[in-house]
Amino acid sequence: QVGLAETIRASFPDKKVYQVGSDTGNLSWLAQEQTITDDVYKDALVIVTDTADTPRVSDERFNKGKMLIKIDHHPNDDAYGDLVWVDNNASSASELIYDLIAASNGVLKLSDKAARLMYAGIVGDTGRFLFNNTTPHTLQVAAELIKKDFDPTAINNRMNTVTLAQARLQGYVVDHLKITPAGAASVTVPRTAINELKLADDQVSAVVGTPGRLDTVIAWAEFIEQAEGGYRVHLRSKGPIINTLAKAHNGGGHPLASGAKAANFDELIQIETQLDQLVKEYSTSGK
Repeated sequence: QVGLAETIRASFPDKKVYQVGSDTGNLSWLAQEQTITDDVYKDALVIVTDTADTPRVSDERFNKGKMLIKIDHHPNDDAYGDLVWVDNNASSASELIYDLIAASNGVLKLSDKAARLMYAGIVGDTGRFLFNNTTPHTLQVAAELIKKDFDPTAINNRMNTVTLAQARLQGYVVDHLKITPAGAASVTVPRTAINELKLADDQVSAVVGTPGRLDTVIAWAEFIEQAEGGYRVHLRSKGPIINTLAKAHNGGGHPLASGAKAANFDELIQIETQLDQLVKEYSTSGK
């Protein structure tokens, strides 16, 4: 989002460009969102990036502008917007923004600021190029971005760094992880554990990949208890397609990385059972 904003600023200095939405605390070192009044949306071009469906758009005024564009790499289950550009084969929205710049024949300028932000976006969405959404084109884009004036090593190190509290939460996840004989793992992170470690909700995401480092785990679910009740569900997989499971529980996402919601403990148990069944079917059929 901010990479695109910086690109537009560099390319059209006379235009007023704003980056709006909720700040993500653990990424505040990259950029800050801006606060704007309702009247700014009048006759504005609004571009929403990296957001699959409208409930996830962090500023509910997004549809108050003159025109709305959606740029995303998630499955296009909610084709909102006057103009929609969705490419499921892209590693990230950042990769798409770079492709837009490259296709503009010099109209759009790639600044050092924008390159730094887009590189960070690719690193984040590919898990530092470890995930299977890393394609030859992804690496080519990253190679072009690091030609600009910023320190990619500093970004890699920062994005791989966790606080002591987050490390302790990772330990909690390993200690309380349940693994079925088929290789389906699950863990519930209660609100008490989050509060005791004084972690913000956005900091809890540091533990999402932890179960995947275990050799016996094929797919896993993490249930994060929410302050208002229910559970936020992180689903990850090394092979079985899990976004269908996510869609069945008020969520969605990529085939191997999705999110969902469990309204209560009964739904949590249901997701655990269904995940185990998916892993069993995958082990039998390879699909």
